[in-house]
Amino acid sequence: MPRARVVLALLVLAAVVAAQSGCAAQESGGGARAAVVRFRVLVFAKTTGYRHRSIPVAEATIRGLGREHRFAVDQTEDERRFTQRNLARYAALVFLSSTGEPLAPGAHRRALRHYIRHRGGFLGIHAASDSLYDWPWYVGLVGASFRRHAPGTVPADVVVEDRRAAATRALPHVWRRVDEWYAFRSNPRPRVHVLASLDERSYDPQDAAMGRDHPIAWCHRYDGGRSVYTAMGHTSDSYRDPRFIAHLLGAIEMAAGHARFACAP
Repeated sequence: MPRARVVLALLVLAAVVAAQSGCAAQESGGGARAAVVRFRVLVFAKTTGYRHRSIPVAEATIRGLGREHRFAVDQTEDERRFTQRNLARYAALVFLSSTGEPLAPGAHRRALRHYIRHRGGFLGIHAASDSLYDWPWYVGLVGASFRRHAPGTVPADVVVEDRRAAATRALPHVWRRVDEWYAFRSNPRPRVHVLASLDERSYDPQDAAMGRDHPIAWCHRYDGGRSVYTAMGHTSDSYRDPRFIAHLLGAIEMAAGHARFACAP
């Protein structure tokens, strides 16, 4: 084949490939612009204590929220990811029922503290409060430590106290739902801004009672950073419930600094 024909054939082939690539980009939602993410979060689900069966469902739900709302989601159970350089990539860290001692004393804990002090964001979900009891700084970051829970998973009334926060604005004033209901070693209200609380008259807390003031979700500024915590999320069904998913999305946005954060105690 003459050289000119070879060159012409290659040019035609390149044009066809480029056209097909352009069509594929349009079908996926507009090419490079559609792939731009607003922020990135790291979901940390290492456990050395009780392992919640809901963790895989929760991770899948958070990934789905990321795809829908344009934020990137990385997952790990490797505490070696906790370095100053790596954590600096994230707008928020999500501690997903990370029980026991998921971070050993030393460099990884120092990296977390450095991250928060440099305006990082933290979201603790459910058993993130059942963790690192020996580290007062972390207990302060969460806002309180788990003491015990009421028997089983039962329906109870969650009273939404802040209807303007992203984590609670999609919820009814009284939200009746099934979960495992935590009580804490101290009442966090003097130190945090309470988003929602439990009405203990709506279920039997038994020896997991806190009385008339029982916070269950809150936010606060802590040591230079942002912290949001929800004690809900024990069951796998929570992560299929549209209202809980809206609560979770708003909490992520708040922790990441992409939603209003009016969280003074």
